[in-house]
Parts: sequence; structure tokens; C-alpha cells
Amino acid sequence: MPQSLAANYIHVIFSTKHRHPFLADPERRANCHAYIGGICRKLGSPALSIGGVEDHIHILINLHKGVALSDLLREIKQSSSQWMHVEMPDFGWQNGYAAYSISATHLPAVRRYFETQEEHHSKRSFQTELREIMAENGLEWDERYFWD
Repeated sequence: MPQSLAANYIHVIFSTKHRHPFLADPERRANCHAYIGGICRKLGSPALSIGGVEDHIHILINLHKGVALSDLLREIKQSSSQWMHVEMPDFGWQNGYAAYSISATHLPAVRRYFETQEEHHSKRSFQTELREIMAENGLEWDERYFWD
């Protein structure tokens, strides 16, 4: 095949440092999501959807075939933290993240899930949600190091 093609849909989740509600203001949250979307576009890995609530974020990314996920997330966190520090000097993201692949057939459902985060988290905590998602996707974690 003379051309390299890839469709790498990745659902990424990470929280604010110590799950502090830095993103409680809906306008600030929307601006942060838009800024992160711009970072993703700049690195050739467009964010197909971004959602979350006051203490965490979900990003659905079409990861470019030449970009390492860890490099993309480092840039997202560093750049968005610097940008957020202008208004909120204490802002920060947790060190780690959870990420797993999504089939193209599941993209509409994932987008709907992102859109209903407020409702979803009125019934379930971030920690419970993340444990369930990781278990469903076969990710193993150590509770001693996971929640910073």
C-alpha cells in the first residue's frame, strides 16, 4: 500500500490536581475545553469531543499516526496549565491519565456520554466512574498511586 492510513480514536480521562473543582464555572470550563481542542488540532490529533465537570475532563481524540499519546498529553497538560494560570495561579492537572481505544462504531455513544457528564456525575463520583471504565477496558491500577 503506497499510503499510510490510521484511525486511532482514543478516550482520555484525567482530573484536576487533587480533584479540586477548578472548572466549576461553566464558561471557564468551556474556554478550557476550547483551548485544549486548539492544542490537539495544532498537533494534528483533533479532539472530536471534549466533556467533563468541575474536577475532570474527557477528551475523544483522533490520534495522528505520527504522534505519541504521551507527548500529546504532556503538551495538553503543560500548555493548558500555563494558560489557566493567568486567571488561576493554583490550577493544575493530576500527573497521570487513563486512555483507551474506541471503535469508530462507538463514537456517537461516546460523544453522547460526554454531553451528559453533569447528569452522569449527579449519580456517580469521578473515582467510581474511572474505576468502572478502567475495569471495563482491562486497565490495571494501584490505588496508592492513582489519586494525586
